[in-house]
Amino acid sequence: MTAISDCFNTLGRNRECALIPFITAGDPDLTTTAAALQVLDRHGADMIELGIPYSDPLADGPVIQAAATRALERGTKLEQVLEMLQGTTPSLRSPIILFTYYNPILHRGIDKFLGQIAAAGVSGLVVPDLPLESATDLLQPASEIGIDLTLLVAPTSSPARIQAIARSSQGFIYLVSVTGVTGMRTQMESRVSELLQQIRQVTDKPIGVGFGISEAAQARQVREWGADAVIVGSAFVKRLAEGTPEQGLNAIAQFCQNLKAAIKTTDNSANTQLAPEEKVG
Repeated sequence: MTAISDCFNTLGRNRECALIPFITAGDPDLTTTAAALQVLDRHGADMIELGIPYSDPLADGPVIQAAATRALERGTKLEQVLEMLQGTTPSLRSPIILFTYYNPILHRGIDKFLGQIAAAGVSGLVVPDLPLESATDLLQPASEIGIDLTLLVAPTSSPARIQAIARSSQGFIYLVSVTGVTGMRTQMESRVSELLQQIRQVTDKPIGVGFGISEAAQARQVREWGADAVIVGSAFVKRLAEGTPEQGLNAIAQFCQNLKAAIKTTDNSANTQLAPEEKVG
């Protein structure tokens, strides 16, 4: 059993929804990234998605694009990210899911890339521009090395395509809640509830919902609609980038705690106020 499957099984036994924060590697720097992984791990994250900065991030909204640009301008390379992970993952409870575009994988070579990220302690992989038709080239070798390749279902996916994606996806199924790029939104699309039920009809694999979730009330809504995981990206990236690194780490610690509290309960009165800020050093 993979680390991701084991995590979902444990949460499922407790009827608990997973929280999966996203941050961008190298923003503001890799030392802060390592500290952020540890902070999120201690403050409610069940898994953590780590974005590899890329020069042409088609699926990313302005907040994550800006973070990737800053990281690249500071010279962040995949080798440095993996070296940082190798020193950090042994102390983490949360499995790490790498978010990267397909071109860097092809450039490096699939087997070499998978071997390197496995050695760095990575448990999962999300490739937003990988079409289903090309996924086989990556799915089998990833499975053989113990890495879950999670595929994305879009709001526009046909029933037949949803079924094919659900059959192939590993670890969980990533439901994109909106048409377009990542980013913070003030309201969740009500169609997410329908899509969750549609996917449930064809698979018993866990379903994570991402893109557009920016606050505790939205996370709670997605959980109540039946999601097994809530994935939050831009709101974490924005908080980590504001102020000093210490201020950013404190901000994501508090935010992570609030989100986890929101999806642990269906009580609408819960979590209406932010938890007190906690110093994380």
